[in-house]
Amino acid sequence: MTEKLLGHEKIRYARHLNIQSIGISGQLKLKNASVLIIGCGGLGSAAAMYLVAAGVGRLGLVDSDVVELSNLQRQIMHGVAGLGQPKVFSAENRLNDINPNVNVEVFKERIVSENARKIIGDYPIVVDATDNFETRYLVNSVCVEKEIPFIYGAIFQFSGQMSVFDAKKGPCFQCVFNQLPTMEVSDSNRGIGVIGALPGVIGSLQAIEAIKLITEIGNSMVGRLLLFDGLEMTFREVNAIKYLDCPICSQ
Repeated sequence: MTEKLLGHEKIRYARHLNIQSIGISGQLKLKNASVLIIGCGGLGSAAAMYLVAAGVGRLGLVDSDVVELSNLQRQIMHGVAGLGQPKVFSAENRLNDINPNVNVEVFKERIVSENARKIIGDYPIVVDATDNFETRYLVNSVCVEKEIPFIYGAIFQFSGQMSVFDAKKGPCFQCVFNQLPTMEVSDSNRGIGVIGALPGVIGSLQAIEAIKLITEIGNSMVGRLLLFDGLEMTFREVNAIKYLDCPICSQ
């Protein structure tokens, strides 16, 4: 565990050090922290770049896709030079350019039942930047089992959602979204339209929640679901209630 900031780090993170609730002690917590981001698309782009810029010492990236031209409208971690490359390698290059002091670990694979526990279990915080229901339910199940906070984000056209699920303190993902969608619904949501800037909003909020968890400041989104409407430019919050008969976290 690192116990001090180097001279260049004090310059890099000067704006953090000027925040009383973070300061040197909070920045050291960030430097010694590990976060796993599942998905290197729109949400993952914003979350990863801001967490690396914030000085999170170890960042894991999971994604099995390659960079395509249609991604560039919203997935700002990638560029034309990365077309055809695996997203995790394109992301690694971009993140190392932002902050070479961060240890970026890449997993060029999809999260499935065979590897989920091994990958997720090595990180104390998970950021959900996926785009499908099946992966979210699997990640939630492993996070409950491993007692790991799960920072959720989702986007659709001009609307987004964000919350933190931690079964030790409140509901898990399946408490709130308790019914797995049918295959028809899942298929209809693949390739949905989304305004390019929207994942930047939600992914940035996910990064803020991760920073708050690491530095132990502020009021967590556990037990609260944030709803964003970009067309009306409104934020609305609803309570997220723990489901006593939840098959994942009721025990």
